[in-house]
Amino acid sequence: MHITDRPVAVLAGTPVDTQMGADVLAAHGIAALNCPVSRHPLEQAAFQVKSRGEKHAVLTSIIRNAMDRGCGSAFIYCNSLSGSADFPALSGELGIQIVTPMDAYGTIAKNYRRLGVVAYNGQALAGIDTAMVRANPDILLQPAGIPEVTIDIEAGIAPDEIIRRRHLDTLMTYFEACGCEALVLGCTHFPYLTEAMRTYTRLPLLDPAEEMVRQLTQEEHHV
Repeated sequence: MHITDRPVAVLAGTPVDTQMGADVLAAHGIAALNCPVSRHPLEQAAFQVKSRGEKHAVLTSIIRNAMDRGCGSAFIYCNSLSGSADFPALSGELGIQIVTPMDAYGTIAKNYRRLGVVAYNGQALAGIDTAMVRANPDILLQPAGIPEVTIDIEAGIAPDEIIRRRHLDTLMTYFEACGCEALVLGCTHFPYLTEAMRTYTRLPLLDPAEEMVRQLTQEEHHV
């Protein structure tokens, strides 16, 4: 049996981005079990700064429960979450494949010299920076943490209104002026804005989700 013949546990910060992750997998014909870690973005931000032991205990419980329900792998569809916990250690401890956005960023970084990065907060940006610089020590990143954008997306505000309200058009112009080759969507909520953002920038918008799916399905041939 291939890993993706069984449901994949989708862990993310809130029910909204957890469902977004499940939708990504569904587009590839992969069944998902939704496993949100928190109820809303602010609760998720508080979870990120808990002690390593507290986070480990909560995540272990969630993943064990998913395994008991038939899941053969886990898909961490949250940049902030994936940068604030040791998922490689959890994978080894629990004996389950775990794919995170950080796995994708190293692959992306090898193809660029300068990138703009938008994310939820500094926790997420730090994780992305670490993953990218490890893969490509010569890369230059222009980061921006914008928690209000994620909160607006959770509230269902229209993409163009979010871009106007949070001055993302100005930010994208800044990234272009800095010589960025592309813009990394460093929050798994942000693909909600992709189509609208494309009308404001010539920069390619990089979503790690497709690389994550590739790694998830590729791994099944090695297990």
